[in-house]
Amino acid sequence: MLIAFTLTPVGVGESFPDEIADAVEIIRASGLPYRSDSMYTMIEGEWEEVMDVVRRATEAVAARAPRVQLVLKADVWPGRPGGLLDGKIGAFERHLADRGQ
Repeated sequence: MLIAFTLTPVGVGESFPDEIADAVEIIRASGLPYRSDSMYTMIEGEWEEVMDVVRRATEAVAARAPRVQLVLKADVWPGRPGGLLDGKIGAFERHLADRGQ
């Protein structure tokens, strides 16, 4: 399973590095494959372990902010072995290369 999610603390001003840093520490400590960019963090793993990380990261932000918005998107692919995080991007890059782009 691959989860893409974003957490936005509400009511803490326009900059919130400490609130997000707490969530990132939880994600890193999970040991699950992950990738973050300017809009989302993607985590790969089994349902229970991925959702546990999302829950704990959300709770960490909620401990510092009066309100938290969570946006979550999931690619649930039963029976699929790991490697979705890099595999999907790699497959797309190979497709582009085959087209000469």
